[in-house]
Amino acid sequence: MKPTAITKTCKLPDGREITIETGKLARQADGSVVLKMGNTMLLATVVSAQEAKEGTDFLPLSVDYQEKFASTGKIPGGFLKRESKLSDYEVLISRLVDRCIRPLFPSDYHADTQVMLYLLSGDENALPDALAAFAASAALSVSDIPFQGPISEVRVARVEGKFVVNPTMEQKKIADIDLMVGASIENILMVEGEMKEVSEDDMLEALKVAHEAIKDQCRLQIELTEAVGKTVKRTYSHEDSDENLRQELWKLMYDKAYAAARKLIANKSERSEAFSSILDEYLDALPEDTTVNKLLVKQYYKEIQKKAARDLVLNEGVRLDGRKTKEIREIWSEVDYLPSPHGSAVFTRGETQSLTTVTLGTKLDEQMIDGAMIEGSSKFILHYNFPGFSTGEVKPNRGPGRREVGHGNLAFRALKQVLPPEEKNPYTIRIVSDILESNGSSSMATVCAGSLALMDAGVPVRSSVSGIAMGMISDAATGKYAILSDILGDEDHLGDMDFKVTGTEKGITACQMDLKVDGLTYETMREALLQAKEGRLHILNEMKKTISQPRPDLKPQTPRAETVIIEKDMIGAVIGPGGKVVQDIQNTTGATVVIEEVGNKGVVNVFASNKDVMEAALRRIKGIVAIPEVGEVYDGKVKSIMPFGAFVEFMPGKDGLLHISEIKWERLENMEGVLEVGEEVKVKLIEVDKKTGKYRLSRKVLLPRPPRPETTPA
Repeated sequence: MKPTAITKTCKLPDGREITIETGKLARQADGSVVLKMGNTMLLATVVSAQEAKEGTDFLPLSVDYQEKFASTGKIPGGFLKRESKLSDYEVLISRLVDRCIRPLFPSDYHADTQVMLYLLSGDENALPDALAAFAASAALSVSDIPFQGPISEVRVARVEGKFVVNPTMEQKKIADIDLMVGASIENILMVEGEMKEVSEDDMLEALKVAHEAIKDQCRLQIELTEAVGKTVKRTYSHEDSDENLRQELWKLMYDKAYAAARKLIANKSERSEAFSSILDEYLDALPEDTTVNKLLVKQYYKEIQKKAARDLVLNEGVRLDGRKTKEIREIWSEVDYLPSPHGSAVFTRGETQSLTTVTLGTKLDEQMIDGAMIEGSSKFILHYNFPGFSTGEVKPNRGPGRREVGHGNLAFRALKQVLPPEEKNPYTIRIVSDILESNGSSSMATVCAGSLALMDAGVPVRSSVSGIAMGMISDAATGKYAILSDILGDEDHLGDMDFKVTGTEKGITACQMDLKVDGLTYETMREALLQAKEGRLHILNEMKKTISQPRPDLKPQTPRAETVIIEKDMIGAVIGPGGKVVQDIQNTTGATVVIEEVGNKGVVNVFASNKDVMEAALRRIKGIVAIPEVGEVYDGKVKSIMPFGAFVEFMPGKDGLLHISEIKWERLENMEGVLEVGEEVKVKLIEVDKKTGKYRLSRKVLLPRPPRPETTPA
């Protein structure tokens, strides 16, 4: 018997509808829904184990978003022709969902939990990445899993001065603000996006527009939960507890932890050792036959240490490493550190360091993108690497994880705003950031190092870009809060906010925010953004001391690249029959020539190992596409000789008739012995036949005219 589905619908501000349906598909999951908007359909499922695994003291949550190629009528590329490992794009969407829902699970819930999202049908007018978190939250809402939602997520874009919620693909391409915002009815939880150097107030206005739309989507989920009868969630007990032990440890350790925090140790390892010695001292003093639960001791001490560090900031306005709330760590940077890459930079802020390289390649090096919703190529690539030694750890090198993909994407979005337009940039640009030391905000170090390396490589970027990570510590009971500039790794873990902001002197280019606290007001958020701007400008000034503008020329080892725009009807002339002409240009000059049709123009990208090779190739191409002008003088070559004159190639691929009467001022009876095939001759274009397009050349007009013979009077 066909199951009866429960369906709820809400509308976006422009009237488009989003429908959530449950009870028809994937009924053995703890919760499942199908979300539909236009022709886009997402299946979201969630399953959570009934019990936590022994010794687990965190939430083992995994979120996987996958696009089925059939959803847009495509077959996957590659040898296997099937969906396999998640693409970077799918990983990024999975992270967006994870960051929205993870904070809303109870802190003592430790059961293995898996959220899976499938794109079943795709529509460019209803982009699925802006709907995935909505679907995931709805699946959790119709389950008995303890989830303190609902939440939702929307994209807000500013298109021609107006804000649009969940724009189409075409609207997204022309937007100057593109933000993904996740929130509950009460609070914003997550923000990520890119902007074209906009102000802090413009960004806040976008957040307000997004939050209003999210509230409607959360109300729909509350109605859905009530309709399926899942308002009461499962009971669980995943943590041991010992309140007497907790109170004893607080009495014994809090003052010591506060004193350790107040030592204001800048070095991360020394600071960690100071805190660890308090715990070690307690554990070492326990008798061998103790009944004290050492795992609980460590758990409670983490709480004590966190509270002590937070109280230090709120009570005294000073941080673990001795800085004031707005103070930025010491910065030093260097460019041209590596002799062989096309561009390189080292950027160090405190104990965080990035060594970044820039490599310039040809169009043949572009990254191919083959996805269900997005396909094509990219001329800009940024990779972020985070090896274990950067934090003094042993970690297997198994390729980039989700964190590396996410951090690299943030830096990518920050820097792409200042790159030259694609039509003016013949290069494929690859930036690689290797984090050599890390103590907070390595993604922002990547932005700074990447900006320096681009300038070192001679890429004509519009301006420098810097990034800063902001934090916050607050106390709901007292109302006290402190906004922290340039946070440490420890401050990220113990704080209530991680707000990364990148930009130029003109405005913001990208941001990423995760909140761990309820009730962050827009005024507090604005305060954080303005404090971030102050720090960002300080970092930009420090970077300018190293390099303030792109080098005027590329380095000697960098391949040269030029772009020539030609008329569409000239593409065939440059390529030649069967590619004969372009192959001859490459073989004779040594350059690489790539031709493509873009719009109504031809784009010819030329790549060469040095200046001479480049100039030789450009001469050939420009000669082919140049339009002959009557009155111009050309260096020609005799191609063939006829009784009535000679045909001369005066431009590549263009022959004209040099009539026997136009060779010399003297009258010639025939062509015998006058010219030879292959002979170079200077000629002037004297006429283009309007009907046939044929060219008439003259040589004699370039020669001195002999005097006319004098006549004797009769």
